[in-house]
Amino acid sequence: MRYQLYYWPMIQGRGEYVRLALEDAGADYDDAARHGDGMSAMMRMTEARKGTPPFAPPFLKAGKLVIGQTANILLYLGARHGLAPKAEGGQLWVHQMQLTIADFVLEIHDTHHPLGPTLYYEDQRAPAKRRTEEFWKERVPKYLGYFEELMAEGGGSYITGRRATYVDLSLFQIVAGLRYAFPKRMKAFERKVPHLVELHDRVAARPNIKAYLASERRIPFNEEGIFRGYKELDG
Repeated sequence: MRYQLYYWPMIQGRGEYVRLALEDAGADYDDAARHGDGMSAMMRMTEARKGTPPFAPPFLKAGKLVIGQTANILLYLGARHGLAPKAEGGQLWVHQMQLTIADFVLEIHDTHHPLGPTLYYEDQRAPAKRRTEEFWKERVPKYLGYFEELMAEGGGSYITGRRATYVDLSLFQIVAGLRYAFPKRMKAFERKVPHLVELHDRVAARPNIKAYLASERRIPFNEEGIFRGYKELDG
């Protein structure tokens, strides 16, 4: 089956977590909004009020199914492409971790838009600086420390043991994104999360991911996405 992924074509954003899973699995998919009338089709689908309309991108069309929300899409893909445990308990566990990552992603976005996404960054620079200081003092240690402890206690190559899951791919994206947005802060912090740094490198070396990162399909980080490189926020 050929999937159709709908997401904003100019950014990685929340759609990138889905792209990484599709790429690692070697799945046949079309990043539909990046060509033709894909953007128009995406907007029509979000504006529909019949069936199971998605609230916002990203969403995945899989046959007759239309699946919205990043963690929900990954729950679906993980079970079908070997990126989640086979047992129900294991599937719920990786889904739970992905939902925690979703919470963290929201907090990352709030570092540069603490007053709301409809305002320009330039209109909230002072609050953004205060939010970023609190983020690195309190929130980064809490979130990354949690996943670091899971990796250390598990003792495996990946978060659940010997096999990669979509959570590992998402943690790769988190580390890569924080390196882009906060290079100085992240460089100093990485000594506290050596297992996550190793996980990042391990995921980056996976054949399908390595090929994807070197391809034009991988949209570069930029200042329209979740991870934004504003120097004044980097300490």
